[in-house]
Amino acid sequence: MPENSNIEEKSDEELVGLAIKDQAVFLHIMNRYQAKLLYYIKRISGLSNDEAEDVLQDVFIKIYQNLNDFDIDLKFSSWAYRITHNQVISNFRKIQARPQNAGIDLNDDSLRGLAADLDIEGKIDNSLLREKINKILNNLEYKYKEVLILKFFEEKDYKEISDILKKPMGTVASLMNRAKIKFREEMDRRDSLEIK
Repeated sequence: MPENSNIEEKSDEELVGLAIKDQAVFLHIMNRYQAKLLYYIKRISGLSNDEAEDVLQDVFIKIYQNLNDFDIDLKFSSWAYRITHNQVISNFRKIQARPQNAGIDLNDDSLRGLAADLDIEGKIDNSLLREKINKILNNLEYKYKEVLILKFFEEKDYKEISDILKKPMGTVASLMNRAKIKFREEMDRRDSLEIK
């Protein structure tokens, strides 16, 4: 195995090439993606931490089993997120019902990004905004929730979202626009109920 000091500087794609030859290198890929993918699983699924970790374990098994099929035209992160996305959907099918929605982990930067894009920044303080965004996201149709999470919380661009969801970029853009409209409609509806 290559020296540890050198391996941390390698790109994801270089690590994939090394991991195909030496499975011990795969641990470096896991370490690089473990926290990111776990948060993503929890955000789009509402699973508990333990359930999300079980899904993550399945994700890493699938990634490892399919390293030879990695498409070098994709970013490794997009490919890993696609596998994760598919595993979450597979998990939904296994349990044949949506899990109870746990709160989505909304860090302040993600919160500000979504609030700025939807022009709702000045309306309420961060803790109330966090709670409101959580409720709205959890009530959106899955396809809308997913694109908003990928864009604002996973910080993926439209090309990466297109690769992850296996949808054309135009479809992703349309989904994003509809998701923003649905989000704003739900927020306005909730605001009007609070005023009454």
